[in-house]
Formats: sequence, structure tokens, C-alpha cells
Amino acid sequence: MSIFLNSDSKIIVQGMTGAEGMKHTQRMLRAGSTIVGGVNPKKAGESVEFDGGVKIPVFGSVREAMQATGANVSVIFVPAKFTKDAAEEAIRAAIDLVVIITEGVPVKDTAELYALARETSTRIIGPNCPGLYTPGQSNAGIIPADTAPNPGPIGLVSKSGTLTYQMMYELSDIGFSTCVGIGGDPIIGTTHISAIEAFQNDPDTEAIIMIGEIGGDAEEYAAQYIKKHVTKPVVAYIAGFTAPEGKTMGHAGAIVSGGSGTAEGKRAALEDAGVKVGKTPTQAAQLLREVLAQRG
Repeated sequence: MSIFLNSDSKIIVQGMTGAEGMKHTQRMLRAGSTIVGGVNPKKAGESVEFDGGVKIPVFGSVREAMQATGANVSVIFVPAKFTKDAAEEAIRAAIDLVVIITEGVPVKDTAELYALARETSTRIIGPNCPGLYTPGQSNAGIIPADTAPNPGPIGLVSKSGTLTYQMMYELSDIGFSTCVGIGGDPIIGTTHISAIEAFQNDPDTEAIIMIGEIGGDAEEYAAQYIKKHVTKPVVAYIAGFTAPEGKTMGHAGAIVSGGSGTAEGKRAALEDAGVKVGKTPTQAAQLLREVLAQRG
């Protein structure tokens, strides 16, 4: 019951020895994630001890960590100016999944990383994202694991971190297969479509809920994809119905300009594809409950 991340995932943390890396590595461990190493060339050969006496070794490179531990996921907690180098190192080592938490990564850097990843089998989640969480199996990123402790039949994909957490709370009694926070930057490694395709192919995901926001045309493209390829029910919420035109709202990609990228336009495209769209996160959650109830 998962996409991209499961109990077999072995995670390394690039930037584990920094303040944010330390804090969130501890949280991932508490969520049951298998953290097998950190990466910091200046501290290679050392180890870091976490609660419960867990000692995690620090390696000098991603490739070295992969060879020593069998790691297949890297979570990146490094400053924006170093993010491209860190992610490029992981991609060139051919790790399966790179989760970039860092905010403020230049769009040019992300575009180059995306192009590089397409030459390999590496999947990028982010940047500027909360990561992904498969309840009962693994947590890669900063998603609060105690928000949705139960595995279940719902697949969640969201541009917004905080709305990811809210939707997890709203539907925590039903539970999720995987919750994926893809990030809200203009260029991201994994899109709504990529996650929805994976949920469609996951036999244990019965329904999908997607959270979008104003700006760009990702949700419109997702609507087109859903209309042609998705047989499972999809419910959506689009943030930003009251946002003023021409003003960036939160994420770098969340800006309405020239009449395009509006919440209303996205809602219309999704509803045309058969997607039920809630006016609030709570209403979207209720629509999802109704969909599951109808399926029995």
C-alpha cells in the first residue's frame, strides 16, 4: 500500500549533521524510517547518536554511503546555494529517490537537476517540499508522522506542505497509502500527474485526493491526464480563490498573471474531468468520504 516509499526504503540524509538535518532525522526515526547514514565530507567516518542509542554513520559521499548501506533514498537538508551540488551528487550515484526539502533553490538549478535525472532512473521530489510519508512504513522529509498514523486506501498528492498536514488530519481515521508533498516551485521533480499515475497503478489505493493552488497550469494538465487515464475517483482542493492578481502568494509558483492560473479556471478544468472539487479542505475531505462510502 504505497508509492515511491515503503518499509524496504533505506534512507541517507545529506546534511544530517546540521541543525535541521539532526532534528528531522530524529523525527523520521521516530516514525519508523530506516535511516542508514548521513553524508558530510568534512565529518566522514564519524557517527551521530540519536534517541534510544541509535548511532548513524556519516559518509564522505552519496556513492560511498550507497555502497556501504544499500541506501536507495536520499533526503536533502542543505542550504539553497549548495542544494544543486548535493542533489547532482545523488543523481550521478543513481540513487532511486531524491527528496529535496530546501526552499529557495534557484529555478535554473532545479531545471538542470530535472534534466539530469531524466537521463537516469532517479526520481526527484521537490524542491521546497515536505517530502513523503507512507504510514506504518517510512517517512522521508518533514511531514509530522503523528498526523495520520493509519495506513489506508487514500492517495494524497499536494503542492502545499501545511495543507498536506491538514488533509492528513481531516482523514486520519480512514488512512492513507502514501502522502506526497510535491512542492510549489515553478519547476519540480515530481508532478501531480506522476503521483496520480502511480496511485492509479497501486492496487491498494482506492481513491485519490489532490491539492493544488493558483499559478501555472499543472492542475489543468493533471485534469487532462485524469480524464484520459484515471479510473479511480479523484477529489481536489485548489488554494487561492481569493488571491489578488499579480501577487505571489506563498510559493514561488503561486501567482495569477494575465488571467491564467486562476483557482476558478483550475476548478472548471478538474470538474470537466469528473473530479469533485471542494471549496475548503474540510469540504474536500467530506467529498472524499462520500466517494468511499459510495464504493462500499
